[in-house]
Amino acid sequence: MLGRVEKYILEKIVAEKTIHMTLIDPEKITPAQAAIVAESSKSSGTAAIMIGGSTLASQEHLDHIVKAIKEAVDLPTILFPNNASGISKHSDAIWFMSLLNSADQRFLIGAQIQGAPLIKQFNIEPISMGYIIVGQGGTAGVVGKAITIPYDKPNTAVDHALAGKYLGMRFIYLEGGSGVATPVPPEMISAVKKHVGLPLIVGGGIRTREQAVAAAQAGADIIVTGNLIEAVDSKRRIAEIVEGIKQKS
Repeated sequence: MLGRVEKYILEKIVAEKTIHMTLIDPEKITPAQAAIVAESSKSSGTAAIMIGGSTLASQEHLDHIVKAIKEAVDLPTILFPNNASGISKHSDAIWFMSLLNSADQRFLIGAQIQGAPLIKQFNIEPISMGYIIVGQGGTAGVVGKAITIPYDKPNTAVDHALAGKYLGMRFIYLEGGSGVATPVPPEMISAVKKHVGLPLIVGGGIRTREQAVAAAQAGADIIVTGNLIEAVDSKRRIAEIVEGIKQKS
């Protein structure tokens, strides 16, 4: 049985083809700033707020961030944890994910075992996802000890995504890495979508309407932007991305 947030996401994808989610890194922002970003993102058309980053110093700070976002907007809050420490009881849902190309057992299944009882205790909706770091990988690749998949090896990304699908994961995330120079190429997105067929999330390095539209046209169902919220004109740029992916067809 689908949870409320997962059902909402899937219905939004059916209705809009490709949707946008805003990623807020709690290490880079105060609760008050997070509330402002969430309000701005909602007005620009984002579908949900993801909260997480490659590092996290304070559990208490994470809780304050999530609470501030929920008080500011009625969009779903979805945790995007780097470890079991990235779980907040105040969130609606969590990407319950395995880093499929990590060389460290902790990111494949160890942290998930540690976090599972907390998710049950806090009654957070888990949404199963296969996480694959490609290209440069950024900080996520370093922290997650990923054997990153080169952009010119789309078939290798397909193999990893298929493994995730056959293990029962319901979403696939192709991650280029926060702040990288080049986003995930359309050829890789298209190959994974064609051969795997699951709802496909793409993030990392997407800064412009053109890049977002290219990802959407290649098959991305969800486009995530994070560093973009730090730009002076972030509201305008997010609105342009949302408008572009809605008009891609």
